[in-house]
Amino acid sequence: MDPDRPAPPYEPTEEHEMLRQSVRDLAEAEIAPYAAEVDAKSRFPDEAYAALKQAELHAVHIPEAYGGAGADALATVIVIEEVARACASSSLIPAVNKLGTVPLLLSGSDELKKRYLAPVARGDAMFSYALSEPEAGSDAASMKTRATRDGDDWVLNGTKMWITNAGASDYYTVMAVTDPSQGARGISAFVVEKNDPGVSFGPPEKKLGIKGSPTRQVILDNVRIPAERIIGAEGTGFKTALACLDHTRITIAAQALGIAQGALDHAKGYVKERRQFGRPVADFQGVQFMLADMAMKLEAARQLTYHAAAKSERAMNGAHVPELTFMSSAAKCYASDAAMEITTDAVQLLGGYGYVKDYPVERMMRDAKITQIYEGTNQIQRVVMARQLLK
Repeated sequence: MDPDRPAPPYEPTEEHEMLRQSVRDLAEAEIAPYAAEVDAKSRFPDEAYAALKQAELHAVHIPEAYGGAGADALATVIVIEEVARACASSSLIPAVNKLGTVPLLLSGSDELKKRYLAPVARGDAMFSYALSEPEAGSDAASMKTRATRDGDDWVLNGTKMWITNAGASDYYTVMAVTDPSQGARGISAFVVEKNDPGVSFGPPEKKLGIKGSPTRQVILDNVRIPAERIIGAEGTGFKTALACLDHTRITIAAQALGIAQGALDHAKGYVKERRQFGRPVADFQGVQFMLADMAMKLEAARQLTYHAAAKSERAMNGAHVPELTFMSSAAKCYASDAAMEITTDAVQLLGGYGYVKDYPVERMMRDAKITQIYEGTNQIQRVVMARQLLK
């Protein structure tokens, strides 16, 4: 760990809060107006990507050495949270750029980092992460995608499933089996480019939520790539994948926070304006108790997430942080469960209006569901936490 770099804060500094306000202003002006259309048409949020690039918020985590802003993990969480408050699909731009590039930051060669991080930092490319397969989801180590050495190249064959921003991203971190006899220790990580011959994509999945972020299969048919595109040493890919998720589960917690905050904000505004029985709905104690519980769960989730982000930052700076795995799983699990509860209650508070698309809370409820599923289902998060407790 750099002794000259101060320890990361466990709560936002004044600079973090200034960042929050600037992202919120941008999201309300440039992202929120398109959120309903992006959802309705299941189209990529081009306006959000343009606005985020203009403000250099599309990949704030990339170090300054590679042309990035060098934002810490807490700043990255705040960016994702505030974008998700307006549009969950758009928040997957900074979140998935981090997911795709953390394996390089953790294990990639200097040459690989320079080649692929700089275009992402400039906004010339996005980076996705390809781990899951049709028969390898929670049991990711059972993947079938193969990478075979052929002289100075690797040749990849297989199909990756549920890949966020597939087709829109230019680069992909792909996990593949290089030695089937070694189980998880026989998995390696590679950078695959969208335009590599043999790379294709399945049709976009028709989803419940996050409809503005394309989710597709990545199909690898005799994809030949140079040997230097391996990330780290051969056989270390699964270890890198798990280490990456320790950091990026926190970004899903951040997304859940933003969705939940947006739903709570809309619900508060509605119940103060909506009148029944001659008085604002907000005057009724039952409604007040619902709002109090929603806000309490949200703030608990936020504090847990920010605490985990501080742990992540310390680990990325080289410190030994054995509790990071537990903390990141706890943050992701708790925040996503809270977001599902909060958005469901927001729909309930709006009554019939909450169930129709005239108000955004039904979209937020649909978007919240995926946060309980991707980057490890919440059942798997509980397995991870239990294993950490019982070590």
